[in-house]
Parts: sequence; structure tokens; C-alpha cells
Amino acid sequence: MDAIDAALAVVRERHPDARAAFLGGSVVTDRRTEMSDLDIVVLLHGAPAPYRTSFRAHGWPVELFVHSEESWHRFVEREVRVRRSPLAWMCADGVLLFDGDGVGARLAAESRKLAAAGPPPMAAEEIEDRRYAITDLLDDLAACADPGERLFVGMELVRRTGELALALAGSWNGGGKWLARRLEHAAPGLTKRLHDGARLALEGQTEQLIGVVDEVLERAGGRLWEGYKRGGTP
Repeated sequence: MDAIDAALAVVRERHPDARAAFLGGSVVTDRRTEMSDLDIVVLLHGAPAPYRTSFRAHGWPVELFVHSEESWHRFVEREVRVRRSPLAWMCADGVLLFDGDGVGARLAAESRKLAAAGPPPMAAEEIEDRRYAITDLLDDLAACADPGERLFVGMELVRRTGELALALAGSWNGGGKWLARRLEHAAPGLTKRLHDGARLALEGQTEQLIGVVDEVLERAGGRLWEGYKRGGTP
């Protein structure tokens, strides 16, 4: 069964009274692979929403995200505060499978408006926190003699540097493959440079990766360690 037909069948079987449904994710793009699943957002009037579940149906792996209109807004607002909203993206870029009462069209329009507006700016304190964490990782990488430690320090450094670059570019954040995809647009060439530097770092040649990371850090104010201080609640 093709992706759209399978997604429709899943919704009709699980929630025949649904108000609207979207099919999102890579399966509806030219990045679709043989491992792509069906990311389906379903809008209900109320209970049993909200919930999510994963299963197989009609020959497809399925991830079902079930919401009421109220819970959809609550989840999206929470996600936007951390500069990424997979739920909104599935509705902004996905296929509207059906729309019984107009809620699907409203949420799709709101999602596209959110996407176009960009994320909230990162607070100066959070940028400092990220500079501090990356600086600490750079020191660890430079001193690493153990290949296992170098592997995990290097990978963490790549992830955190990519996320900082996105924030500095005013771009939405992403995780996993979506971090790489967003970097393609926000900082062309950076993903390849991080990849090449990380590959060399795994072999013990850390200078190139450190250089790339320092370039991103300089745009945020440079390394930060001495004098960094944060208070806590009693």
C-alpha cells in the first residue's frame, strides 16, 4: 500500500471519528528512504488525546501523534520555547490527509506562519552556557589520549557546535538528521567541515576539528571558561 493510502487506513481504523490528519516526515519528501516511517498527526475532539504510539500496519512502520486542538497548541508552544517543533513541522510541511471541520487547515496555516517567523532568539545567558560547555569539550579533546573518550567527546562537540551555529544564524534547531539538514541551509559547508574534522579527530588528529569549532565560537564571543559563574536556587 502506498504511504498516503496506508496512513489514511491507519487513521480510519484507529480513530474513525478524527477531525483531521496529516502525514509528515521524510516519507512525503524526496529524502524518503526504505527505512522511512509514517509520521501521522491525528486531531480529535478530546480523549484519548493526547498520546503517541509506534506500531506496524499495512507494511509500514507507523508513529502516531494524537492530539486535541488544545493539546496541539500546548505541545507546540512548549517545543517552540526550545527552538524546535517536530509537531508543527509535520503539519507545516506534511500532507493534509483529510479535514472534516477546518481544524487541519487552521493548524497547517499556523504552523507555516511559525516556521516562517523563525525561532525565538537565544538568550545571552544560554549562549554563554553553550560557549562554556563547548570550551570544556575542546579542552577534553585536546588532552584525549584514549580513543574511546575521543570518540564520544568529538561527537558531542560536533552536535553542540552545530546547534550553536543554528542559533547564531537565527535558525530552528533540529536533532539527528534534521540537525544536518538545517545546517545545510543555515551554514552551508559547515556540516562537511565538521565531518572531515571529526573523522581526523577519531584518528588522533584533532587540530582541524578544533579549528572549525573555534570559528563558530568566535561568532558567539569566543571560548569561555575562566570567570564563568551560575547561581542556583536554594
